Amino acid sequence: MAGLPEVLFVCTHNAGRSQMAAALLADQSAGRVRVTSAGSQPASHLNPAVVAAMAEIGLDISREFPKPLTGDQVRAADVVITMGCGDACPVYPGQRHLDWDLPDPAGLALEQIRPIRDEIRRRVVVLLGELGAPPPGSTPLS
Repeated sequence: MAGLPEVLFVCTHNAGRSQMAAALLADQSAGRVRVTSAGSQPASHLNPAVVAAMAEIGLDISREFPKPLTGDQVRAADVVITMGCGDACPVYPGQRHLDWDLPDPAGLALEQIRPIRDEIRRRVVVLLGELGAPPPGSTPLS
């Protein structure tokens, strides 16, 4: 990876998991990683309970919106992390591809989304370490 690594998070609707992951990585990387997110079948708006879950930890994603997945986004990414979009998420040679098997927050209550958010945050910290850009003040996770 030359320059800043680029990470693309993809889920089906780009209204929950991938939006949380993108916001958490952008926050934790403090500009040391380029972050984008998209959906294979984007929804019309973000999941309001996901927006509330992120606001609880001080991240405002209320102005974000679901974006469609494009081949250009996938080709530009150094790391593509899918979250339940199945065969609709293309993989190109030379990229690192990860699949984070996480529950879809669609239709879940805030109390059920918090553990998903926290697991995404844990995985983001690990990813930053793997990219050589651990969050400031972080300690290795076991």
